[in-house]
Amino acid sequence: MADTIFEPLHFKNLTVKNRIFRSNISGRFDNYDGSGNQARLNWEVKFAKGGVGAIISSFTPVHLRGRIVPNYAMIDSDERIPFWREVGKAVHAHDCKYILQLSHGGRQRDINGIEYPTGLSSTAERDPIHGFKCEQMTVAQIAEVVRYFADGARRAREAGLDGVELHGSNGYLITQFLSSAINDRKDDYGGPLENRARFVLEVVRAIRAEVGADFHLQMKISATDHDDVLALFKRGPAGNTVDESVKVCQWLVQAGVDAIHVSTGSFFPHPMNPKGVDLPVEDLANAYDSMISSGERTFLNFLIFHGRSGQIARRAWNDAAGDPDKIEGSNLQDSRAIKQAVTVPVICTGGFQTASVIRAAIERGDCDAVSAARTLVANNDLVRMFERGLDTAPEPCSYCNKCLVNVVENPLGCYDERRFPTREAMIEQIMSVYKPAAEVRA
Repeated sequence: MADTIFEPLHFKNLTVKNRIFRSNISGRFDNYDGSGNQARLNWEVKFAKGGVGAIISSFTPVHLRGRIVPNYAMIDSDERIPFWREVGKAVHAHDCKYILQLSHGGRQRDINGIEYPTGLSSTAERDPIHGFKCEQMTVAQIAEVVRYFADGARRAREAGLDGVELHGSNGYLITQFLSSAINDRKDDYGGPLENRARFVLEVVRAIRAEVGADFHLQMKISATDHDDVLALFKRGPAGNTVDESVKVCQWLVQAGVDAIHVSTGSFFPHPMNPKGVDLPVEDLANAYDSMISSGERTFLNFLIFHGRSGQIARRAWNDAAGDPDKIEGSNLQDSRAIKQAVTVPVICTGGFQTASVIRAAIERGDCDAVSAARTLVANNDLVRMFERGLDTAPEPCSYCNKCLVNVVENPLGCYDERRFPTREAMIEQIMSVYKPAAEVRA
């Protein structure tokens, strides 16, 4: 009998060979100026070889002011096109599609670059986690950023990539406009949901005007904001509900979006995204020494994650995250609500690594495909394991989130030593992204 996981997924302008996408995740592999290199290419090829149907690139800034950390490859100029063309070719060699995620961090960052210490946002309020400064965008600045997204989509098409995704979730710029908990504007881009959605709908229409109707375009959205979940950092309204996001998704489809990618949370990291079994405070404390000078709250956070206060932070975060046994598929309820309301395929993210869970979600109609990040970092060849009949990997992802905590100052990889025979084996896996080392530069 045919396996649902391995049935092709047909979008309007794209066909993907199976129902498993590598979600947006990457380390600081690239050059400070936003040009790409061989390590990024090697990173993406790992997952293409591992059998995923499509790769969604990591956060790819459409402008330098929109990056979240240095050393991420960008799509902010035509000079970037040759590098992304090489990435696409390398991934396509393994019968895998490549979707570039067009992104802008707005006020939400991890490490400031030297060029733009102040971010842009729908609001002038600093981000609640790190306290990065921002200014409320003028209407002229909004129009500029809309153009940056459209130009990024054109460059992705010229690079021969298979489509683009708008990063409209997890607290980045599009979320900052959509969320009722963040957007405090008094003009046509704030207030009612229709106004808060104006920015992203203008982005979609500008992209369609630039690339036409026959290039794949999808949108990642936080279906539920859960903005009030963590009193340790912030208090306030909950933000957007799934019912509001359903309306936004319907408007997005009307404007020309070909698929919806469902996530959760109005900031990042968020207790519910990426939801884990524990908060790795020791690793966080080590990471924050690289961030102390970046934002208004970063030194305070550095102190919070040390010693006894770190254990208090851990309990608060874990309580907000909820049951650690309910990580895989935690967004499926929201995904189902959106899928029932739209006419395009729906992708759902949320800790997926069990074939039977994925298969059941698709067959129930909760989603049309799933995306995975941490679980594929732990097992790059997870899809090949499914092909061999395994229900999950012999050493599955533990959801410890050490991979994401370490990424601020270390190469991305799996940092759960329990999954490896030796520490040396773990380090070898982490450093493998640098081999081969031939230079590729945009």
